[in-house]
Amino acid sequence: MKAMVMHEFGGPEVLKLEDVPKPEIADGEILVDVKAVGVNPIDYVARANGGPMRKSLEQALPAILGWDIAGVVGETKSDQFQAGDRIFALSKFPKITGGYAEFAAVPADEAVIIPGNLSFAEAAAVPLAALTAWQALVQTADIQAGQRVLIHAAAGGVGHFAVQIAKHKGTYVIGTASARNADFLKGLGIDEVVDYATQNVAEVVSDMDVVLHALPPDLRESVSWPCLKEGGLLLSLLGPVPEEETAKFKARAAQIGVRPDQAQLTEIAGLLEDSTFKVTLDKTYPLAEVGAAHTQIAERHTRGKVVLTV
Repeated sequence: MKAMVMHEFGGPEVLKLEDVPKPEIADGEILVDVKAVGVNPIDYVARANGGPMRKSLEQALPAILGWDIAGVVGETKSDQFQAGDRIFALSKFPKITGGYAEFAAVPADEAVIIPGNLSFAEAAAVPLAALTAWQALVQTADIQAGQRVLIHAAAGGVGHFAVQIAKHKGTYVIGTASARNADFLKGLGIDEVVDYATQNVAEVVSDMDVVLHALPPDLRESVSWPCLKEGGLLLSLLGPVPEEETAKFKARAAQIGVRPDQAQLTEIAGLLEDSTFKVTLDKTYPLAEVGAAHTQIAERHTRGKVVLTV
């Protein structure tokens, strides 16, 4: 089968189109004929230097990246699915899955049937981003109706799902984004949009119960902590928060690390199927152009998600 393989860390050019053996499935797994693969910031971090998974990646090289998988079940060693089922999954994260390929072995207990109103490309855009937002806002923060939630990078992959989840739970949602994304976010139901390029976020946003910080850690003190009420919760997507920070600002913090969860993804799928949630694709690329997809994601101006078609 064809796959994009990396033999070393580096720029997008280290991803090479190669012929590799089709994976064999173990008990409890399904072999998926991959139709589309989501691309996330962790993909280019893993490719460039390994990031938080450097040690495991070094041991796995040559490796095939890609965790957001959508496709058709070809073979199964699980009674959960049968050949021909359309499934999507956040597969094995943060272990190496092999999604940038024509076929992938996926644990059946991480897969979910794709809603009938979603294409494969739309389905591949969902798992990692939506589960990150869900595990942050619902599972960790337990947001409640009437609370005030600030979502940074609100038009991005995680952000645009976070906006919809927070509104679904009845909270008042403020998001930071560029001016060009204001109408897009209003279409998702957001209550206020703050243009980070022209407005001082800390001056115009205050008294928040929860802040989803999807930005570099060095921006916490300027755009997140000042916006929280005393005792509020900062959700950090990029690393742990030192205790001295939480003490200084008299607030709380939690580091978010996404994991596969079939039950949560099933609930998200239901909300997509009844059009409560919608997924936005910024651009799709063929598998062989994964380097261009990584380059776009790294520029941090994507609206919604970028997906590879296989």
